[in-house]
Amino acid sequence: MDLTDGIASSPNGSDRINVFALVSYISGPLGEFLDRLRKELVPGCVAQPHVTVMPPRPLLAPVEQAWRRLAHGVSGHPSFDLEATDIRVFSFTNVVYIDLGHGRERLVQIHDALSREELAFEEPFPYHPHITLAQEITAEDVAAVSDLARRRWAEFSHPRRFPVEKLTFVQNTVRNRWLDLGAIPLARP
Repeated sequence: MDLTDGIASSPNGSDRINVFALVSYISGPLGEFLDRLRKELVPGCVAQPHVTVMPPRPLLAPVEQAWRRLAHGVSGHPSFDLEATDIRVFSFTNVVYIDLGHGRERLVQIHDALSREELAFEEPFPYHPHITLAQEITAEDVAAVSDLARRRWAEFSHPRRFPVEKLTFVQNTVRNRWLDLGAIPLARP
């Protein structure tokens, strides 16, 4: 796959920075709900609902080499379901998130398998798979934001399980807008 396809389609490919991640986007009714909720909690939020498999990091190797490593490292992993569970808060960073239950251990396995060689990075926090709902909020607003998130989550009546069938390699920009560079399908179970 040519990674420049995703870069060329970005509004301004020249504002890219050396920060990359691997994510699984959430679609369907759950993804639509999470998109609305994120915008309600943090007006102006543009990030698509997702689970991060490989947290943001700089690359020490060329992008194409990292892409080959990702494609090789992901190729043997079968697709699986994840279950979104409870609203929680990372108290150190004031991030409001949805924790994960069923399937969480699969994310940890993939993360651990990929986070070496060209993709190695000393992450500032232990890897904790989750769905971010709100970040960069003040300590004073955390209680109100998390309470609203819990109320909305209790109102959600659709299934809370979703499939992880492909992983998307993304790159950040100086405006903190993530660009999709390429997607890697997981194997059929």
